[in-house]
Amino acid sequence: MTDEEKQKLKLWVETWKRAGPALERFRHQELRAFRHEDNVEAIDALLQIGYQHRRDDPTSGLVEQQRLFMKARTRNP
Repeated sequence: MTDEEKQKLKLWVETWKRAGPALERFRHQELRAFRHEDNVEAIDALLQIGYQHRRDDPTSGLVEQQRLFMKARTRNP
């Protein structure tokens, strides 16, 4: 890595050190100001996407969990 590349990288890191907290404050302000009543259509569209792309799982996962527990138990007496 050249000295010029190191300087550019250092500048990039310093920029994000300053930008990160500012962006986080902005995000918190936006979340505080968010009104569900004003965004019902967008919320409904996101929920619809999740519903359309859901995967039906025929089990609760307990059988797989028990299999993993038994596997771990046999490894660690």
